[in-house]
Amino acid sequence: MEKSFSMTFRKFFVMGAAVVALGVAAGAALAQTPAQKSLIDAAKVEGVVGEQADGYLGIRTTADPELRSAITVTNNARRQVYAASAADVGTSTEVAAARMFESQLLPRISTGQWYRNASGQWVQR
Repeated sequence: MEKSFSMTFRKFFVMGAAVVALGVAAGAALAQTPAQKSLIDAAKVEGVVGEQADGYLGIRTTADPELRSAITVTNNARRQVYAASAADVGTSTEVAAARMFESQLLPRISTGQWYRNASGQWVQR
């Protein structure tokens, strides 16, 4: 079961990552604009925003409404991808999201950027 989950999860992650990177989640009308992506990327570098162990972006300090909106769009798109992946392999969206963090998001966090671990603590890489 675990091997089957991993293989299917990887397939959905590749598809989902490509979809999220384009700003569209699994055919949904949600679209992250290039400006929103740039805003989030800059906020990560500044330490305002970071990845979280639950698979979503989180705000570490304070964020203006435009950044909050960009995070909401991104997190909603991720949630749809995680839900599709979870449904395909028979697990929960939360489990799929946490596994995505461990396998794909955490390794991509650059030195100096922040992330929230499973204990809820913000850690700088």
